[in-house]
Amino acid sequence: MIMKSTGIVRKVDELGRVVIPIELRRTLDIKEKDALEIYVDDDRIVLKKYKPNMTCHVTGEVSDENMSLANGKLVLSKEGAEQLIDEIKQNLK
Repeated sequence: MIMKSTGIVRKVDELGRVVIPIELRRTLDIKEKDALEIYVDDDRIVLKKYKPNMTCHVTGEVSDENMSLANGKLVLSKEGAEQLIDEIKQNLK
């Protein structure tokens, strides 16, 4: 993961909240009421716009690289597709 400094610093308020500056929200297309997914990577907190429509139905992985199949009725990651292919092959024997 490559991180770029924005030079922006924000303090955590008494309720544990941090304000994401409007410039970043506009750049990342984060709108009011959008859900953000929270990840922890060593000592870093990573926020990512949550995209439930790109969640693999087999592994639960959320990624823009997941494949949307069957007119959007099935979303698979590469790993999920491989697992599904293996299971289909076993059931067809």
